[in-house]
Amino acid sequence: MYSICKKETLAPNLYLFEVEAGRIAKKAEAGQFIIIRKDDYAERIPLTIADFSREKGTITIIFQVVGAATRDLAECAAGDQILDVVGPLGVASEIENYGTVVCIGGGVGIAPVYPIARALKEAGNRVISIIGARSSDILFWKDKMAAVSDELLIATDDGSEGRKGFVTDILKDVLGREEVAHIWAIGPMIMMRAVSQVSKPSGVKTIVSLNPIMVDGTGMCGACRVGVGKETKFACVDGPEFDAHEVDWDLAMKRSGLFRHEEKMGMEHKKGGGACKCH
Repeated sequence: MYSICKKETLAPNLYLFEVEAGRIAKKAEAGQFIIIRKDDYAERIPLTIADFSREKGTITIIFQVVGAATRDLAECAAGDQILDVVGPLGVASEIENYGTVVCIGGGVGIAPVYPIARALKEAGNRVISIIGARSSDILFWKDKMAAVSDELLIATDDGSEGRKGFVTDILKDVLGREEVAHIWAIGPMIMMRAVSQVSKPSGVKTIVSLNPIMVDGTGMCGACRVGVGKETKFACVDGPEFDAHEVDWDLAMKRSGLFRHEEKMGMEHKKGGGACKCH
């Protein structure tokens, strides 16, 4: 069992948990993820590690309520116990001194891009961070991102903070004025695809973190397969980071929506007071 040391509401339906997991914190690196299971009847939920403290023996996860499983998880409070936390999983980010790098976080993607930006800064890079969301009320970790960045740029769809528009609008400007060596982008699938389209003509290596449907997280089930180049890769063991310019975005976006109907049914069942024990 794993104790929730801290719970914080970052925005409507967006939660932060700090979880006591000493062994995972000891081994965790930027870019890796865990799989969490609340109890015996819960789904297995893959979540990127947003932060970790080797000294405290804790990891931080941030998640948005999008279905019945995450809604159940959000009902936990500080002091509650989580049955399973497995990790760290996946391949860590390749951190080197590249020169000037750009780290882009869209929406909940701000959380997993933070440890990458921090590691890149510690490696001596000049870090330009771009974060964005629909509006200012759902932007989070601005101070944390600023602390690990040489420059922090903000975009909101409605113009309530920073530049009105998308992170890609800012990226175009940055690429026009900077010699950028490397880009990381994490966020909604449509955002990562748009970043890939913007950066591809410049030839700047662009890395995205994919979060397809995942079951076991060890490469056995094949549920998290993605097309990269002309090969099939598994996000859990080959990723979650891949070259954005090699990703088959049409296939990735199609697979990401496979179970939306079931997610909707699960949410409606939860609202009706039923306890789903089908997992």
